[in-house]
Amino acid sequence: MSRRTARRARLLAVTVAAAALQATPAPAAVSPPDGVITWGASAYPIGDSAADRGYRMVVHTSVGGRDPRIRLSNAFGDQPVTFDSVYAGLQLKDAALVRGTNRRLTFDGSSSVTVEPGSTVYSDPLPGSLPAGSDLVVSLHSPDAAGPATGHWMALQTSYATRGDYTAEESGAHWTESIGSWFYLDAVSVRTPGATGAVVALGDSITDGWHSTSDRNRRWPDYLARRLQKAHTTVKGVADEGISGNKVLADGAGPSALNRLDRDVLSQPGVRTVFLFEGVNDLKARSGVTAADLISGYRQIVDRAHDAGKCVVVSTIAPFKGWPEWDPAAEAVRQEVNDFVRSHGDEFDAVTDFDRVLRSPYDHERMLPVFDGGDHIHPNDKGMQAMADSVDLNSLDCGRR
Repeated sequence: MSRRTARRARLLAVTVAAAALQATPAPAAVSPPDGVITWGASAYPIGDSAADRGYRMVVHTSVGGRDPRIRLSNAFGDQPVTFDSVYAGLQLKDAALVRGTNRRLTFDGSSSVTVEPGSTVYSDPLPGSLPAGSDLVVSLHSPDAAGPATGHWMALQTSYATRGDYTAEESGAHWTESIGSWFYLDAVSVRTPGATGAVVALGDSITDGWHSTSDRNRRWPDYLARRLQKAHTTVKGVADEGISGNKVLADGAGPSALNRLDRDVLSQPGVRTVFLFEGVNDLKARSGVTAADLISGYRQIVDRAHDAGKCVVVSTIAPFKGWPEWDPAAEAVRQEVNDFVRSHGDEFDAVTDFDRVLRSPYDHERMLPVFDGGDHIHPNDKGMQAMADSVDLNSLDCGRR
């Protein structure tokens, strides 16, 4: 494809998406009524809030649908936060939006909403269609934010900030500050036809995409989302709930997987499957965590997800020899945990073996160099794609409903 042809294709895609997001009458009936998550990012404390601050955040959707809703989170705040203006539109370029797509979001019919400490709120549905793979832009302003801010620090996506309320602006004239985090926004959902569902990737910095290319959506859950859109499956939505440095058992870089399972995963609409890929941070921290400890953590997550009617796919822990914190003791635990995952598939709904996908055939304790992002623990774009390509798409719908 020539550059001119490729550019025309991109412009056509933006034009089609822009037309779809224009205000249209809501359908008389939709199913499922609670919608399906199309984008998500785990919330945790990311510094201090500031009053009269605006954020224009770019997020990439997975499944397409109608009547998008956003979820705002003040989960880690210690005082209420008011949002007096929130808009959503489609990205044209940088902070500029496609003309006619930027529209105000409401909350129980009001243009403003106050989110109490520890709480989340959903917007009202925004009538119209949101195509799969859209670059949705959510702009919000708070006149009084103070104290700890809730958000997602490592977005690997350029977003924008400003002073004052310019949320209704479609140009990027006042959005001159580039930022690399998402503030307060932690989920987007859509209404979809039929029995469409979603998978949530519960993980650490590998799932969060560290060492993948910024602004290109090359985390392994992004590659998985693109596969699902083309596949004959009812699981279409993908939410990336990875946190850099996250552990299964202990809080640290955000709450542990055990402590955030309800908010980040089970509370999301339309979730059919939990994809659990965590554990390396528990091991490399030299905390004395044993294989029995980690297996117990896995079992608790599986039991809670099953109780909620969700499928669970568990992955082996990827190799990390060469990382400064690697040692033979941690490697021995990793091997024991991986042996358990492979041999106890009856406890899960499916197993994915990211260890075998990523490891070198010459040294199973190391990542294959062609997949290594450079630090021997985080895969590069090729490694991320190889991980996503190895997932059996049929395993994401186990029929546990």
